[in-house]
Amino acid sequence: MTVAAPPSDRRLGGLMRLAPMLGPYLGRVIGAIAALVVAAASVLIIGVAMRRVVDHGFSGDEGQFIDLYFAALMGVVALLAAATFARFYLVTWLGERIVADMRQKVFSHLLDLSPVFFETAKTGEVLSRLTTDTELIQTVVGSSASVALRNLLLFLGGSAMLAVTSPKLAGLSLLIVPAVVVPIVVLGRRVRALSRASQDSVAGISAYAGETLGAIQTVQAFTHEGIDRKSFGATVEGAFGVALKRIRARAWLTAIVILFVFGAVDMVLWIGGRDVFEGRMSAGELAAFVFYAVVVAGALGALSEVWGELQRASGAAERLFELLDTRPAVRAPERPVALPHPANGEIVFEAVEFRYPARPKDVALDAVALRIRSGENVALVGPSGAGKSTIFNLLLRYHDPSAGRILVDGVDIAAASPIDLRSRFAIVAQEPTIFAASARENIRYGRPGATDAEVRRAAEAAACGFLDRLPEGYDTFLGERGVRLSGGQRQRLAIARAVLRDPAILLLDEATSALDAESERKVQLALEHLMKGRTTLVIAHRLATVLKADRIVVLDKGRVVATGSHAELMREDGLYARLARLQFDQGGGRPRAVGD
Repeated sequence: MTVAAPPSDRRLGGLMRLAPMLGPYLGRVIGAIAALVVAAASVLIIGVAMRRVVDHGFSGDEGQFIDLYFAALMGVVALLAAATFARFYLVTWLGERIVADMRQKVFSHLLDLSPVFFETAKTGEVLSRLTTDTELIQTVVGSSASVALRNLLLFLGGSAMLAVTSPKLAGLSLLIVPAVVVPIVVLGRRVRALSRASQDSVAGISAYAGETLGAIQTVQAFTHEGIDRKSFGATVEGAFGVALKRIRARAWLTAIVILFVFGAVDMVLWIGGRDVFEGRMSAGELAAFVFYAVVVAGALGALSEVWGELQRASGAAERLFELLDTRPAVRAPERPVALPHPANGEIVFEAVEFRYPARPKDVALDAVALRIRSGENVALVGPSGAGKSTIFNLLLRYHDPSAGRILVDGVDIAAASPIDLRSRFAIVAQEPTIFAASARENIRYGRPGATDAEVRRAAEAAACGFLDRLPEGYDTFLGERGVRLSGGQRQRLAIARAVLRDPAILLLDEATSALDAESERKVQLALEHLMKGRTTLVIAHRLATVLKADRIVVLDKGRVVATGSHAELMREDGLYARLARLQFDQGGGRPRAVGD
């Protein structure tokens, strides 16, 4: 599912929303505008100088001033060059700065969005907005916007000078304006809609490629390469088709504007030439008028072309602001209640109910009441879909309960700061996340300020002796998702990360499931040491884990159906006993696992 997109019924609304971001750089904005005005004025002054040279510089009476006229003209050209330099530098600087700020703002906002957003949004499409769309904005803000403003000033100033130079010819020129404006408006709307569609299709390409390459082993294992090539090719061709329609619309827009504008110039020159021939107008006036007409026509043609770029950038800005306008499903309270320090690690579920937004009809937790004492080791057991992982998700406040409340150290977590709350937890997932960084950076992820010695102690506690055998030791780059490590090594690295974090509450999703027997024994010893004095919740699959728990909580269909020790639950002969018996080895009777 993609991020929802509103209909593109606005013109430059997306770009207008960028205006507040210029506030911190007001001095440079003023400088850029001043440079634009000076550059445009310099161009217009050239017409005045041209008129003086034609009418007076070549006459017998003022011929001695011809050197002065051309020297003054050269001065205007130099001023134009200096103003153009300042305009280009300042406007390009602003474009780069705004895009850098936008990227940081969007990325920072994405980090605050709850996992609910990423359950429905394609990560590849979001990344496309963060990269491709911001690059488009940079091009426009740092270049096209400057060109548009410059040509707008030239159009307005040139039109005024046309009226001053020859009101008659200027009036005739105005007759062509409606013929130029109509195609700009009509085709401009189509260009805007096609630009948005083109950007969406490019995002689709990125999303498809990201998903496929991210699962390359599965793709190759199921020999799905041919199908993926065909699907990707169809996606690319679809994007090309949309882009072709946009290009065709822009080409028609530019061609029509040029035809009407320069056709009008030709007509006006014909009339002006006859006026000079009949003495109703001087040659200098006609030369100046021609100059201004070319300036106005060129400015109008450039505006029609830049208009399409502005439309594309507006669409890109709209897509970025859609992300910024997305509100987190879980929000920090305006005045968060501080959690007590030092942390105790006590957890209380009070009649908690929850349904996942994507499955509103299915009850994930149903009136769950549970108290976990400080320092207690509790195992969560139950079949698939019983609600074990949901308890973890609610504790970390990835979601809020539909009813009831959850207390950590006596504070309702909905009233606490999510940052403060999550700082009390460390989680080791069944499939750990390893970042494309060094082993040292991966272990230090949960406590960035840890020293190298602390990192090494945590690694040793998690049986990560294999790190010393890597090519560069702890500084070895592990590859994307830790592809250079085995499954067991990745698991131990994640455990080392949790050891280093030294949390009040430890969440383990069967953290030893991917380990061989020898490594499991080492890690179990490390975990037993780590669990001392802190609250631990374990999603248990192996009976060895269950047997070492202080208490076992059995879940089924989102409800707590039994609580007790292994022996007590076996005597009750309920769901727990049935799961345990189902997972005994047939041969030797050795218990393998409990739950899914």
